[in-house]
Amino acid sequence: MRAIEIYWYGGLAASTLSQSSSCISKVHQRCLRFNRTKIKAVASSERSKEAVAHEEEEACVKFAFVSSVFLPDGTPDVQLRKACGGQKLRDIMLDANVELYGPYARPLLNCGGGGTCATCLVEVVEGKELLNPRTDKENENLKRHPKNWRLACQAIVGKPDSRGMFVQMTIQQLPEWKAHEWNYRGLPPNEEEEEEEEAAAAASISSSSA
Repeated sequence: MRAIEIYWYGGLAASTLSQSSSCISKVHQRCLRFNRTKIKAVASSERSKEAVAHEEEEACVKFAFVSSVFLPDGTPDVQLRKACGGQKLRDIMLDANVELYGPYARPLLNCGGGGTCATCLVEVVEGKELLNPRTDKENENLKRHPKNWRLACQAIVGKPDSRGMFVQMTIQQLPEWKAHEWNYRGLPPNEEEEEEEEAAAAASISSSSA
């Protein structure tokens, strides 16, 4: 399987193998004109320009959804979307017409968001800190899967007021069917990896002291 990497540049996802044109959002600048009147005093604002821009920015979470198969030219199929936070990932994907169920798309093959069939699997490549912890249904159904695999019907993304260029996620669709592997860059290790690293460190210390 081929390995791919996804990086974020200014809120947009760019793949090392992708050759598709990037989306460029238009920035509207407001020009203020003043009359030729005498200004007695100018009050300085304590807020920085970044704080003002943060307040004016639309509250949303940005997504890069990566298909499980490559395009005909061998590049990843990445769809960029954005949505308000505080919603389940399942609803966001269905509203954005992003493939979620794959071969289980027929109503009789999935539970419709009840969290019992485990057919709405996604792999959270980046942004897992925006999601709620795994629910009991996820812990029960995903015992044999990596910790960054989630059920979209159980994963709540951020909050309604989530905003900012760093509020973004990369989601692998249908991870059990993907034809590639990820090179995880900048992702914090999960609990099992941390325990393995601590055990290895302890073993090296004991061997050196002996």
